[in-house]
Amino acid sequence: MIRILLADDHAVVREGLKMILESNPEMQVVAETGDGLETVRQSRTIRPDVILMDISMPSLSGIEATRRILENQPEIRIVILSIHSTSEDIFRALQAGAIGYLLKESAGAEVTEAVRAAYAKKRYLSRKVDDIVIDSYIHNRVNTGSKSPLEKLSIREREVLKLVAEGKTSNEIAEILFLSPKTVETYRSRLMQKLGLKDIASLVKFAVGQGLV
Repeated sequence: MIRILLADDHAVVREGLKMILESNPEMQVVAETGDGLETVRQSRTIRPDVILMDISMPSLSGIEATRRILENQPEIRIVILSIHSTSEDIFRALQAGAIGYLLKESAGAEVTEAVRAAYAKKRYLSRKVDDIVIDSYIHNRVNTGSKSPLEKLSIREREVLKLVAEGKTSNEIAEILFLSPKTVETYRSRLMQKLGLKDIASLVKFAVGQGLV
């Protein structure tokens, strides 16, 4: 039995995917979440075989949640769900350790195939994603030393950046991340310094451009 955790902030999407998955006798959806941080917590207690992870969720993006989960539980296989098929999004997902990348527009037809592949430790990319283009892109990024601006940031800094971009106050961010408001302010200042930005509006624009929100 393949035990699956569904992580998507849209209940309708979760319901649809669950119906498709559980029509297969070898698959069971053992938990559902709609929040990035909650997905990390659930993964620790439930320890599913495969996680279907939405790329855009509250509190913590799917990519950051993937990174955090695999740091402590590398045996879990994670397939990213996304409406985006840009090279940057795919690169960041694979770099974080995801074994698959599934476009939502074709998820209904491909989700069981993606789960089976992930469970067998095989990479799965949606059929609309050209393997050759992606492999070439990753190869070029490595060889040229080109890095995403997000790579300058620590995991905690990326978490703070995402929450700032979502409009959370310092007090709200402090509560979510179990920090003091003063520490959050320090992180915000450090973010602007590292990224060469002058104000919160610029931080938000940057986060949106990088797909964090």
